[in-house]
Amino acid sequence: MPTLQQAEQLRAFAEEVFSLSKEVWAQQSRSRGREPTEITETEFLTLDILNHAEEKLSVGDIQRRLGVLPAQMSRIIRALESKADGPLVRCEINQSDKRKIDVSLTEKGARTYQAYRQMKLGSIQKLLLALSDQDRQEFMRILRLIREMLHNSIK
Repeated sequence: MPTLQQAEQLRAFAEEVFSLSKEVWAQQSRSRGREPTEITETEFLTLDILNHAEEKLSVGDIQRRLGVLPAQMSRIIRALESKADGPLVRCEINQSDKRKIDVSLTEKGARTYQAYRQMKLGSIQKLLLALSDQDRQEFMRILRLIREMLHNSIK
């Protein structure tokens, strides 16, 4: 059980992390419309899941991995299928279970995924350049620790 001082410090740290998250969200919203790849973060996460899949995934598989409601998943898939400059995903009826729809990336989807990923990585790299080498190393150490804790909490 943390002491009162530790609890206050943890709350301040949490507030700082949350504030940083809000700044990132706001910056992404401000840049919307100027991006060469006009997709939402949830659409990107869907493309990411498909990009790393070794085979076609069902809509239900993607929905469970994302942790969204079925209706939300349907909207995401429809949006990815109906992009103005071409579909990013292809949907087909599963041959072994006609009740399921299999989803795969199109070539356009794979290119859009890579372009969006590179754009986001570039933004992060610009931010990290402002840190000293020592600060970057410490930041990476802490990020890896947090990622490991998150990964272990899911198991």
